[in-house]
Amino acid sequence: LIYVFVERHASILQTAGCLQFPVTVDDKLKIVKEFIDWYIIYRNHFSIQRFKDGLSTLNFQNALEQHASVFRPFMCVRVEQLTSKILEEIFEVQLSEKGSKQKTGLSLQDILMFATGLNTLPPSSILPPPKLIFQATSRFPVSSTCPNTIKIPMSKTYHQFKEDMDFGIQNSPGSHE
Repeated sequence: LIYVFVERHASILQTAGCLQFPVTVDDKLKIVKEFIDWYIIYRNHFSIQRFKDGLSTLNFQNALEQHASVFRPFMCVRVEQLTSKILEEIFEVQLSEKGSKQKTGLSLQDILMFATGLNTLPPSSILPPPKLIFQATSRFPVSSTCPNTIKIPMSKTYHQFKEDMDFGIQNSPGSHE
């Protein structure tokens, strides 16, 4: 089986400089390590060096190295569990009315994706800040991901509002369902 894999991927393994037929498990691990080193480090060396040179502009790389913990929220992705409180904090509500707290078929990630095109919150803030606008021109919610805006319908009943929101968001082009 391993020989079939090596033969199938011989050209990329040869390009990476690690084409060999393993005999032992250690040989397999060595090939994997060499390939990963080539694929991530050596193949991208020029790009990594240009990135570092860019960071050195205005001594940013030095500041980054000395104060890594300060820059971590802006430079490293940390997937945070999305909660209704976080979603409520990032949206600016316009023309808001008191709503119901009944359950919906949507997840908070569905709503964030619909409004912003993001499936998780970025390490820093969302710019521009998302807005929630109540509108009566469409039965279904409408989003604009560039200005991070959701226009939600004003319905006569909560049941109709819930059905229209669920349908509109779950059937939008960015929906994963």
